[in-house]
Amino acid sequence: MDFTALLERFGEKTVITVAGLLIGVLFGIFAQRSRFCLRSAVVEFWRRENDGRLAIWLFAFASAVIATQAWIIAGWLDVSQARQLAARGSLSGALVGGLLFGIGMILARGCSSRMLVLAANGNLRALLTGLIFAVTAQASLSGLLSPLRNWISSWWTIEGSARDLLVSAHLGNVGGLLFGLAWLVAAIIFCRRARLSVREWSCAIGVGLSVALAWLATFVIGSHAFEVMPVQSLSFTGPSANVLMLVLSPPGQPWDFDIGLVPGVVLGSFLAALGGRELKLEGFKDGHSMRRYIAGALFMGFGGMLAGGCAVGAGVSGAAIFALTAWMALIGMWGGAGLADKLLDGPSRRNATARP
Repeated sequence: MDFTALLERFGEKTVITVAGLLIGVLFGIFAQRSRFCLRSAVVEFWRRENDGRLAIWLFAFASAVIATQAWIIAGWLDVSQARQLAARGSLSGALVGGLLFGIGMILARGCSSRMLVLAANGNLRALLTGLIFAVTAQASLSGLLSPLRNWISSWWTIEGSARDLLVSAHLGNVGGLLFGLAWLVAAIIFCRRARLSVREWSCAIGVGLSVALAWLATFVIGSHAFEVMPVQSLSFTGPSANVLMLVLSPPGQPWDFDIGLVPGVVLGSFLAALGGRELKLEGFKDGHSMRRYIAGALFMGFGGMLAGGCAVGAGVSGAAIFALTAWMALIGMWGGAGLADKLLDGPSRRNATARP
C-alpha cells in the first residue's frame, strides 16, 4: 500500500483517526465477545478460582507480546521512540498509580476498558463510571489534581534510556518473544482447565492482536507522515480525557488516533452485543452501589493518569514493549486489586459461606 499517496489524498489527521476508529472497532468486538477484563482475571487469581477469566487475560497479554516482538524482529516496527521508552518516566507514579487503579477496578467491578465496553451494551452503571473516570483523568492531567499527580511522580524518576527491560536485562527482542510464548503456554493450560469455548479464547487473542496492530499502524503511518506522529497503542486514560475535551471544546479541534479509538470501541462493542442479542439496560441497585462505582471511577481516573496508562495502556500495550514503568504499574494493579478484593469483598463472601 502506498501510504504516502493515501496521506496526501485524505490528510494525515484523517488517516490516523480512521486507523484508531477501525482498530477500536476490532478491540470492542473482541473484548465484548471474550469478556476481557483485568479485574476479573485478578479476582480469579487471588481467590484461586478457575472460571476462565485469567486464561482470557493471559491469551490477550501473550498474543500482544508475541505479535509486537515478532514485528520488531522482522523490522516492520520500531518502538524506540514510543513515550513509554523514550521519555523520562516515574517509577513512583507507576507503582502508586497502579495500586490506586487496582483498588478502583474492584470498587467499580471492572477496569476502564471494560466500563467502555459495558456502557455500549446498555449498562448505565458503566456509563456513569466512565464519565467520572474521564473527568478525573482530565483533572489529573491538567486540572485540580495535576499538582498532586506531579508531586507523587517526582518521588522516583528514571531516564527514558533505562526504561527498556529487554535492553537492561540483555535479552533482546528474541527474549521478549520467548517470554510471550511462555505465557501463551500458560494461557493454554488454564484454558483447558476452564474449558473455554473457541469463541472466547480466539476473541481474547484478537484483543491482544488489536494492541499489537495499533503499535504497527501508528508506526507505519507516522513514518510516512510529514508531521510528527507518536508511535502508540491502545490506552483508555488519556484518550477518554481527550474525547471528553473534544466534546466540550469548540468545533474544529484536531483529530488523532485517540479520538478515533474511543468511539470505535463503543461501536465495536455495540455491534457485538447486538449480534449476540446482549443489549440490555442496567442501572444501580441502591445508593451504596452507586457510591462504590463513583469511588472506583475516581481511583481509576487518578491512578491511571498517574501510572501513565490503564489496565490496557500499561498492563498490555506498555508491557508488550517491556517498558519498566508499565510493568511496575501492572504489578501495582494486581497487588492493589488483590488487597482491595480481600478487604472489601472478602468479608461478605465469608458471611455468605457461613450462612446455613
